[in-house]
Amino acid sequence: MSNLGDEFCDYVSSRTVCSIAISDWRGRPLRGVLYEKIPSPNKSDFKWYALCGLFQTTYFNIAIQISLNQISAGLTSVLTYSMPLFLSLMAHKWIPGEQLTPRKIIGIALGLAGLSLAMNIRLGGSFWTLLLALSSAISWAVANLLFKVKLKHCDSVQYTTWQMTIGAAGLLLYSLIFERGESNWGIMPLAYILFSGIIASALAFVLWNHILSRTEASKASVSLLLVPVVGVISGMVFLHEALRMVTLAGIALVLAGIWIVNWKSAQPSRLASQNVSRSS
Repeated sequence: MSNLGDEFCDYVSSRTVCSIAISDWRGRPLRGVLYEKIPSPNKSDFKWYALCGLFQTTYFNIAIQISLNQISAGLTSVLTYSMPLFLSLMAHKWIPGEQLTPRKIIGIALGLAGLSLAMNIRLGGSFWTLLLALSSAISWAVANLLFKVKLKHCDSVQYTTWQMTIGAAGLLLYSLIFERGESNWGIMPLAYILFSGIIASALAFVLWNHILSRTEASKASVSLLLVPVVGVISGMVFLHEALRMVTLAGIALVLAGIWIVNWKSAQPSRLASQNVSRSS
């Protein structure tokens, strides 16, 4: 099966089982969730659902798959996961109260530097391929910004389901027009698709959207730098890949960057306590 064909199947499976995957999280009986109809978006919100689906699901996955065929997986990951930087810049401009402070800039830069070390990137590829991989991060950031500004009031399950459904339709259209190849079905391919659709896509996006709606964009997004790091550690555990010192240093920098962005100074709390004591 082609790469984008796989992506389409992933999202179709996530659309089908999205409610089942999060039944425990929503605290409702499984049988009720199985037959529950995901409500349609409000007409005024539908255009934003469509844009998010095209940016976050359709274009994002197409850009990544094409980039992976031209440049290394490590370099693609670093360029794609530069998304927190772009989202933080956009939030500074368009989301009131989410200023991009020097501390956030340092933390994000440190995290990206650590990610570059951890992923052991190999430079190479044409300028246009690098730009395409980078555009996946920008597209992802735009979708998150739209959600944060226009759709934060929406139910996370509803948003995830419809956004991914619209995006999957875009992937199917692209696959039918441009993709060529045979589909080889079996137990393991089906298991991969179900895992990717239920856990890695539907559940992950529901949780991510839930967090993003309640947290500053920069603080939420910088934590996504851990995703490639988890991939590196998984390769060590399950594929017996070597874990070099430079990789450990990179992981440490990623953790430090996340901590710096999310760190809250205790000084305001101390000042508040002192003021209360003086007033009493």
